[in-house]
Amino acid sequence: MTTPQDLLIVAMDVESSHPVESGDLSLALAAAELLDLLDGRLASLDGDRVVPGVGSAPRDPLLAEAASALVRQPPYESVEDWLWRRGRALSAAYLAAMESAGHVTRKHRRLLPGRPGPAALVDSPLRRHATERWASGEPVLTALAAVLGIHAGTPGAPPGVADEAALTVLATAGDAVVELDAVRQRRDIEQAAFDNIWRGE
Repeated sequence: MTTPQDLLIVAMDVESSHPVESGDLSLALAAAELLDLLDGRLASLDGDRVVPGVGSAPRDPLLAEAASALVRQPPYESVEDWLWRRGRALSAAYLAAMESAGHVTRKHRRLLPGRPGPAALVDSPLRRHATERWASGEPVLTALAAVLGIHAGTPGAPPGVADEAALTVLATAGDAVVELDAVRQRRDIEQAAFDNIWRGE
């Protein structure tokens, strides 16, 4: 059971004020992976640089893949660069892995029999673990969810994450999600302007 798995379950299970975008979720999952790697001493931070460590290889395949993806030559990679590189389509990879393991199912559409329906969580030890971690207000998971606009109860003071490296990762993830949202808004504005030109407005 990993923090990225818990975060994906929370994102699917907990109501949010707005839908969670897959790009935002991918960035947050990359942050969750890095936090687990830091916790397992497979990485450390030197300022904002991710330095590979010497911890035991993770048992989870995707987390092991993340560990092997760390840049191993100085000057290493910044946290921001890690999030953008590792986060590419990461939400789809985690969803596929959980579906393959039977933690997620898809109902088939009656009107479109060849196309799978939306993903839904099944009752499993993995889901119960994530639910318990979320209900307990565990600071790292709560902070990661807040990056996605998912809040436990009423939004208020940030959860008590004390570790400086974890705070760096969380702050960088928050900035990356804001930047991605700005890119989406610019594209929407440009597309609307393009559509207006074609309509002669």
